[in-house]
Amino acid sequence: MVQFSIKDLERITGIKAHTIRIWEQRYNIITPQRMSNNIRFYSNEDLKRILNVSVLNKNGLKISKIAHLTPDQLNSEVKKIIDTSIYEDNQIEGLIVSMIELNEDNFQEIISNTVSKHGLIKTIEHTIYPFFEKIGILWQTGAINPAQEHFISNLIRQKIIVSIDSVSIKPDPTKETFLLFLPESELHEISLLVYTYLLKSKGYKVIYLGQSVPYVDLLAVVHSIQPQKIVTAFTNPFAEGMLQEYLNKLSCDFPDCIFFVSGYQFIRESVKLPTNIILHKGLDAFKKLV
Repeated sequence: MVQFSIKDLERITGIKAHTIRIWEQRYNIITPQRMSNNIRFYSNEDLKRILNVSVLNKNGLKISKIAHLTPDQLNSEVKKIIDTSIYEDNQIEGLIVSMIELNEDNFQEIISNTVSKHGLIKTIEHTIYPFFEKIGILWQTGAINPAQEHFISNLIRQKIIVSIDSVSIKPDPTKETFLLFLPESELHEISLLVYTYLLKSKGYKVIYLGQSVPYVDLLAVVHSIQPQKIVTAFTNPFAEGMLQEYLNKLSCDFPDCIFFVSGYQFIRESVKLPTNIILHKGLDAFKKLV
């Protein structure tokens, strides 16, 4: 069983530990258990309940009234709010509960409703990316396992691919061609898929090579298609100095291309960017570049 401290609940939900204790003591919202050394801890069920209570409380329902709701009533009220809400926090909390429960129907409904209201790009910026930040906290606390993370990532990936397929704008022959790829051993493609959708929706021709592309294959495709711009990302760690070497090789082998690069490795390691390689820090920066 996953065990959370009250500080873990505070980090995941954004509710102050002091408030959670008041909810416990006055309203019996959740009941912590105790370890053999008498330290209090909370379960996955406690986390889900606190997330649901938080949604109702933030939307004006008094905690004294929430405390009297049955679990089914609580879930029903939360679903009504998430379905109609314009606030990202409500959707994010709903997505977390859906992930913990492996509830695909709820997850798909939340995402579909949010996309229909705000469009894919705003949903990615204001709901999906903050949701992934919460996943990072859940990883650190042991609240989710790899299966849950893969489950949710694949649902998001499928949603973006469907959106890409639905783009009806034909490429403008006067605009540049973009090629998108991930280096060998890189599998985190969600951001690259988002960039693909963005570029296609703006009328660019896009060649998407996807995950873990061998360098020799990249050479062959670039020489054949001759794109003007190339987009890639670096998440997995490189051996010391190897990221710089890879960037230098890209710049040397493709001197006529402009590269847009991003990823965690640029936080982890300091590199000197060649003149034809541009570092950007996320979707908003990428939008401005293109």
